[in-house]
Amino acid sequence: MSPPADAAERIREADRLLESCTVCPRRCGANRKKGETGFCGVDARVIVSTAAPHFGEEAPLVGVGGSGTIFLAGCNLLCVYCQNYDLSHGREGQVSSTAEIVRMMLQLEGMGCHNINFVTPTHYTPQLMDAIYEARHRGLRVPIVYNCGGYESVETLRLLDGFVEIYMPDIKYADREPAEKYSQAPDYFEVAKAAVREMHRQVGDLVIENGVATRGLLVRHLVLPNGMAGSKAVVDFLADEISPNTYINVMRQYRPVYEAYMYPEIARYPTAEEFWYAHDYARSRGLRLDR
Repeated sequence: MSPPADAAERIREADRLLESCTVCPRRCGANRKKGETGFCGVDARVIVSTAAPHFGEEAPLVGVGGSGTIFLAGCNLLCVYCQNYDLSHGREGQVSSTAEIVRMMLQLEGMGCHNINFVTPTHYTPQLMDAIYEARHRGLRVPIVYNCGGYESVETLRLLDGFVEIYMPDIKYADREPAEKYSQAPDYFEVAKAAVREMHRQVGDLVIENGVATRGLLVRHLVLPNGMAGSKAVVDFLADEISPNTYINVMRQYRPVYEAYMYPEIARYPTAEEFWYAHDYARSRGLRLDR
């Protein structure tokens, strides 16, 4: 695996997005290079929370050696029920230079991880492109996983083309009201649909070789109580507009943490019936299920 031929030019173009930030769809205009912070709560410095092999990810990412996860602080969604609120809202971690991130990537590969999995990378995309470019030149061979919330700028994703082998977006909502209420993003589904189309254009359906993913799209969908995630519409979008061969993880991990208690309709765990409805509907539409 090698960076695209025009990688250096695209890194410079991405870096300029930080000056009046348009990295994500919020387009908040913060000059992050001068220390300003936007919706994501961070400036141009990358904050890494943890970097370690992870064995709790999807089966094709874990294999036998684990997924080399690099958890990043801050987020461009800041969901009220975030399961990692200490990282996304609290921004816990250490400021890390490009050289330090490259070292983490190479160490994780050296430990036998099958990929480098950037968790919540959206707001750091320009900086991570630089780190990926350098790591490739230093011999990194495993795929890069872009593990994001699905609220992505298509323009930024186009700059990423060739830097990322595996896209793993959430599709969180199909309806405007819950998207606005829980993530301040009423346009979430339209934005996510455009982003997933671009991701699939770049990498196609998930390719699995000897039990391990090497390239492609893997979608996550977290089932929320009372149908707040709009699971049927999400599945229909993937089956009808992306590919009937789309790999999806219908997740039952939701728990009412952080500020979820303030919203009665999501202040409980999903029932078994709610989860299995979404899971079985995805199966009925022919999608590839993680479990």
